[in-house]
Formats: sequence, structure tokens, C-alpha cells
Amino acid sequence: MCSSNHPKFKAIKKVNLEGSSYIGDEYIPTQKIEDDITRSSGVELFIKREDLLHRFISGNKFRKLKYNLEHAKKLNATQLITFGGAYSNHILAVAAAGYEHYFQTIGIIRGEEIHPLNPTLDKAQNMFGMQLRYVDRSSYRNQSDKALIKMLGIAGATSYIIPEGGTNNLAIKGCTEIVADLKRLPDYLCCSCGTGGTIAGIISGINGVAATKILGFSSLKGEFLKRDVEKLLLAFNGQKYQNWDINTHFHFGGYARFKPALIDFINHFWDLHQVPLDPIYTGKMMYGIYELLKDGFFKKGQNIMAIHTGGLQGIEGFNQRHGNLIHI
Repeated sequence: MCSSNHPKFKAIKKVNLEGSSYIGDEYIPTQKIEDDITRSSGVELFIKREDLLHRFISGNKFRKLKYNLEHAKKLNATQLITFGGAYSNHILAVAAAGYEHYFQTIGIIRGEEIHPLNPTLDKAQNMFGMQLRYVDRSSYRNQSDKALIKMLGIAGATSYIIPEGGTNNLAIKGCTEIVADLKRLPDYLCCSCGTGGTIAGIISGINGVAATKILGFSSLKGEFLKRDVEKLLLAFNGQKYQNWDINTHFHFGGYARFKPALIDFINHFWDLHQVPLDPIYTGKMMYGIYELLKDGFFKKGQNIMAIHTGGLQGIEGFNQRHGNLIHI
């Protein structure tokens, strides 16, 4: 357990904007985005600011961990074990959630240990007390979660395992709540995609009851993600849905890859709207939405809701690696 002399971090202050919804006592603003492109396209564009759910456990990480933490407590677990890369939003979120809910945490990190620690791992270890264990990339890629845990000798009777990225049935259940509090459903509901758990939860949350089309924007190169989401949905509730798709044209070369056009867009979007976007997920999604707006994909009079899934903690590490490219 982490040292008690670390002050508890605080959730963000409440915000109260027109059109806000809330979970518990934390308001989630829905922010309208207006600029020359949205006006010329004749659509209404909104962003649901899930990134404001929590300072460190933000966006879809908050949603994915909610029911996993409840289940871990029911099992009387005392330790959370999870997996991720050195800049993983998920790793930091589990470390922070474990600290807040009095779990010990272990993060199994893909790749070698490098000092000084990057901002993500530094916070996970030194702010929230996560024990970091490093695994070479070949072993990480080729062995199952259970095999890695056995190899490292860290399993315990009171351990609770959360997969890389946090996606499991309990995470999908949490992500259904992203749309549960919307006062009205849009024509298009957009989100970024990594493991597919978030969009699976949104699809299940909408449950085909409205004409809403759900459009994911993949941060990964390849066409496999749609199959993965179909499998997640079948495992979660046995259902197949027709009102969704995943766009794979705006990954900028693959996961964690980028091009100057993406960085320029993120910085310009901040200058115009004061909404921070990360270069891994939400930046690519919003870039894609704007390209589709310019191409006439969305029809005049339609309204679009983009889900801001957080990930902003990664900007500090990105700037450390690449030279302060993002000026948020």
C-alpha cells in the first residue's frame, strides 16, 4: 500500500454548463463546438467532456474501472494487477484508482526499465505507489496474462487481474453509462477506439432503440477492430447490432504514430475551442470528424456527439519524447 503521507488527489471541481448531465455529483459538460467548418457544413457538433470525470481516472478509464473495482471489493481482493506500455493511460488510471480505493497495485510494463521514469510511470510509482515490473517485448507479446504473472511470481490469493486497456465485460458495462445520461440522442455518436471496449459499451448502451449511428475512429492500423468489437458484444450480451461502423482512415500510421497535420489540428482546436485533445485517441477522432465534415459525409441539419475519452495525461510524456509539440 502506498505511503499515507501522499495527499489524496481530488476529483475536479464541479462544472455547470448548459446541457450538462451528471453521474453522482460530478457534472459532465456537453460542449457545443462552433467554427467556420461546422457552420459551413450545416451540422451541430457537440463534445461530451468525459475527460472531466476525474483528474487522473478520466474518460473511458473511469467507466471501465467502475465495476471492476466494485467486483474486486466483493471478492475481498487487496491487490490489482494490470498490464500496459510505458505511456499507458490505463496503467496510471489503475494506479490512481488503487490508491484511492486502498488496493495495492502492480503494473506489468511492456519493455525495459528506463530512467528517469517518464511522467506516466513516475506518477504511477511515486505518486500512487504502484509497483512496476518490466517484461521484455517478446515475452509480453507471446505469453498470456496468467503466464506473465506466474513468470514474475506476483500472483496472490487476493489478487484481481485487469487486462491491458481495461476491457472486459465489466468494463463494457461501465461504458454503457457513457450514453445513459444523454437527454437526447444525436444522429451520429462518435468515439475513438483502441481495444474496442468503449465503443462496445456505447453500442450496447444505445441498444438499437434509436436511429443514432455510432461511428468509431480507430487509432490502430488495420481492419481487425470491427471483428474484435463484434466478439466483445457477443460475449457481453449475445447481441448483434447494425447501427455502427469503425473508420480506419485516420490512424496516422498506427498506434502512437502521428504526422505534423495531426499536431497542427490539435493545437488549432485548442486555440479555437479551449478543448484539449490527445495525439493518440481524441485528436485522431476529431481530426477524422472534421475531414468528414469537409467531405460532406454528414448531412446538413444533422447533429453529432463526439465522446471525449480522456487520455490527456499522455500529452506530458508525448511532449517529453517529441519536443513540446503540443502547446496545450
